[in-house]
Amino acid sequence: MKHHYILSLDQGTTSSRAVLFDRQGKKLFSSQYEFPQIFPKSGWVEHNPEEILQTQLQAARDCIQWLEANGGTAGEIASVGIANQRETTILWNRYTGKPVYPAIVWQCRRTADFCESLKKQNLTALFREKTGLLIDAYFSATKIKWILDHVPDARKQAENGELLFGTVDSWLIWNLTGRKVHATDVTNASRTMLFHIHDLKWDAEILDLLNIPEQILPEVRNSSDNFGRTEKSLFGAEIPICGCTGDQQAALFGQRCFQKGDVKNTYGTGGFLLMNTGSKGISSQHGLLTTIAWGIENQICYALEGSVFVSGAVIKWLRDELGIIQTAGETAEIAQSIPDNGGVYFVPAFVGLGTPYWNSQARGLLCGLTRGTGKAHIIRAALEAVAYQTADVIRAMEQDTGSLGRIKADGGASQNDFLMQFQADILDKNIIRPDNVESTALGAAFFAGLHSGMWQNPADLEQMPQAFTEFVPAMPAEQRTQLLSGWKTAVNRTF
Repeated sequence: MKHHYILSLDQGTTSSRAVLFDRQGKKLFSSQYEFPQIFPKSGWVEHNPEEILQTQLQAARDCIQWLEANGGTAGEIASVGIANQRETTILWNRYTGKPVYPAIVWQCRRTADFCESLKKQNLTALFREKTGLLIDAYFSATKIKWILDHVPDARKQAENGELLFGTVDSWLIWNLTGRKVHATDVTNASRTMLFHIHDLKWDAEILDLLNIPEQILPEVRNSSDNFGRTEKSLFGAEIPICGCTGDQQAALFGQRCFQKGDVKNTYGTGGFLLMNTGSKGISSQHGLLTTIAWGIENQICYALEGSVFVSGAVIKWLRDELGIIQTAGETAEIAQSIPDNGGVYFVPAFVGLGTPYWNSQARGLLCGLTRGTGKAHIIRAALEAVAYQTADVIRAMEQDTGSLGRIKADGGASQNDFLMQFQADILDKNIIRPDNVESTALGAAFFAGLHSGMWQNPADLEQMPQAFTEFVPAMPAEQRTQLLSGWKTAVNRTF
């Protein structure tokens, strides 16, 4: 039977998506399900791992049902690729399959105080040298320790070999393969704060420092590799899982950022700017992270990354918490209905600030309000905040690497034309947005397709047509300077 398709599972922070691609990288069908966000305390964020799994399975089944309705079969799917929200931490019982605690989401700040205690022990340089990361509650390591320390019997079970840890990719792979494969890839491992990104192994010194048993950790493989086969009962066929990568690295690959110096920014729940730095990791002096971009045939590519904790999520907040919009799509028109922000600035530091500030204690701020302020000003300020935060990250990256050229954009919020034009204006740089903004799912498909033989090498991927829209800066320099000054003042107030 000929294999014509790749199925991508794009498991994100607020929803689970599945996308079916053909040999030309064209999206044939997609399905998406949101799932609840759980906020037990201020700064805490959790998910139900079972809901993550069930929504992801349903989205995948929708794609297969569409394929069958159009004359195809699940057996024609060459492979499955997985892209996932990174750092989110799940511990489960290897015998019952049940999580011992809700998934602690990457945004969660519950371990911030413990991270500060590690910094006071002068451990920042050690973690940075080994993992490429700053000590922060963002990453998986201190989340694992928190579960082991706070869930009754969890540490004892872990030491007895009864518990398994995984980021969301490992949780999905373990369940998709009928509990046969406990694995992750180098990109997800590199986001745990436990993985030595140069030696390419779990770091014994850090594990000992945090009192985390190594036996709970998954096996680390390439991003394009064999991760087992799906149970036949799930989709009607045993489909090889041949790709696994963190969502931001998947987007970098999906945008064909194959050359050293290529840059993309994803406007998802958070905002993530990644630069391909080639075969060597670059150590940042300006708050950026050194991370693994991907591993293919045991060849490692590195990236420099800036992280914004709340990007597109601010639009969801306007909808779900404030109730001042009905859909994300209407925000562009509302923002354009007024000539400017009216002096209003919105800093969405709901869970602190990431690059370049790395301030866990900062909290959200809305300032510059007057009697004339209306909901349009707040909506516009929220969209502008997404662009300002990205500008902060790009300036930090330029300080480390030199001037950047055009920026490739993707992610749900990149479909907002007002935001993309404002981003180009505030950066004074061209923004390139592909017509297919499914870069994350496409990257996961590429990794899977390369290993399963759908494509032979990255050169094949570059031959595929890429239509895009380009946003060109048009803002006067004086106006840009004034707006950025107002943003900087607002950020300083969050501290």
